[in-house]
Amino acid sequence: MDSVIPLRQKNTLAEYMILSEHERMILESVKNGPLIWPTVEENGVTRTKKYAELSAAEKIQPDCDMKATNIILQGLPSDIYSLVNHHRVVKDL
Repeated sequence: MDSVIPLRQKNTLAEYMILSEHERMILESVKNGPLIWPTVEENGVTRTKKYAELSAAEKIQPDCDMKATNIILQGLPSDIYSLVNHHRVVKDL
């Protein structure tokens, strides 16, 4: 994971809390499936929010969803990988 902070460095409490939050969000992806993108109503029309309109936590979740899927896929033999690669929900894997 690119957000992992090497343990040999001196880390601040804030860095550990951020890392812990990301790990929790990855587990949530496995348990509950990927983020269901929030919607917004404009001029009587409901649309999916754009990435720029998401809150800070909502912006992190899609990355955690992808990381959770990649963690699962990396542990699979190549023949099994090719069978399940099309699944979007980690729990299905």
